[in-house]
Amino acid sequence: MRLIVGISGGSCAIYGVGLLKVLKELNIETHLVVSTMGEYVLEHECGYKLEDVRKLASYSYDNKDLGAAIASGSFKTDGMVIVPCSMKTLSAVANGYSESLLTRAADVCIKEGRKLILVPRETPLSPIHLENMLKLSRIGVKIMPASPAFYNNPKSISDLVAFMVGRILDQLDIEHSLFTRWGEQNG
Repeated sequence: MRLIVGISGGSCAIYGVGLLKVLKELNIETHLVVSTMGEYVLEHECGYKLEDVRKLASYSYDNKDLGAAIASGSFKTDGMVIVPCSMKTLSAVANGYSESLLTRAADVCIKEGRKLILVPRETPLSPIHLENMLKLSRIGVKIMPASPAFYNNPKSISDLVAFMVGRILDQLDIEHSLFTRWGEQNG
């Protein structure tokens, strides 16, 4: 399996880091691209330098490198996750504005009919945000707001991250045991 992971400037960069860690443990090939604000949020919220996050990925690209492999439809992938996905990035994807590698890679997933999952973290949502999300949802893009569950009685931020990462993996049909599912007994 080969996945693209994008990290943009929305809050909750910890979900992107968590996803990369799990995919590395599962030996899944990852191609990472981080926006300028994504880099800022990684350091501000998580205390991670971009170089450290790049080490979690199989391959990493500069967001300005529109000649990178992931910018082409002939480079086959199993999909892409942008986590977190800022409203700026979501808007660019919804409107085909591929001015960066991050948004071009998402555009390629759409045009090639590959899985694309966006994990926005914004509140409240404006009508513009909602319209962009609806536009993308109608063409098959999965919109997964960063909304962890509490039915599994999380005890830490790590538990909340594991839930969201697990739900992302569910959408990619990747088996995991990151959280207790609804209806499962603890054991």
